[in-house]
Amino acid sequence: MIVNERIVSYIHSLEKDNSSILEAMAKYALNNDVPIIRKEVESFLRVLLLMKKPLKILELGTAIGYSAILMSECIPENGKIVTIENYEKRIPVARENIKNAGKEHMITLLEGDALELLPQIDESFDFIFMDAAKAQYINFLPHVMRLLNKDGVLLADNVLQEGELIESRYAVIKRNRTIHVRMREFLYQIKHMEELETSIIPIGDGMTLSVKKQICR
Repeated sequence: MIVNERIVSYIHSLEKDNSSILEAMAKYALNNDVPIIRKEVESFLRVLLLMKKPLKILELGTAIGYSAILMSECIPENGKIVTIENYEKRIPVARENIKNAGKEHMITLLEGDALELLPQIDESFDFIFMDAAKAQYINFLPHVMRLLNKDGVLLADNVLQEGELIESRYAVIKRNRTIHVRMREFLYQIKHMEELETSIIPIGDGMTLSVKKQICR
């Protein structure tokens, strides 16, 4: 945990209840070890969406549809969300949740590897949320930049690896070293790209918040 546990618990104690469908999904996720966004990240995401009011959102990493449904509650009724999921066992659960939430008219679920699907997408988005395979963030980035509108927002979750990212790669267990190296590369690149203005935010497991700028020559 990158933030004091007592502070996080206090913040959680202040949160309001979610919609009934999200509350049921959160219980399912807890009981079935499905990763969903943390409560403090939910609040941050809601505020961003209410400020930005995007009409078109792309999400990388659907899981069971929790964050897609949450986002659909925060954007105009004519808004659209495209979400991508590669894990076959979670796809039918996500589809059922989207149906039960009455959000099929807003949320389109694409099945497959994001790196294969992203080049096939020819529309642009006001807001992109990355919450998929962390080792692939650096590989998603060129596709995301092509799809993100000027003044669009890019939000990436879980970028600090429970604080491991500040350690030497040799202090990280071997199976996590590829993620460690690639995430460091992603953070350096996203902070130094001329097209983006980026802040690294230490909430949840760390997030990056970026805005795509108009480049003046």
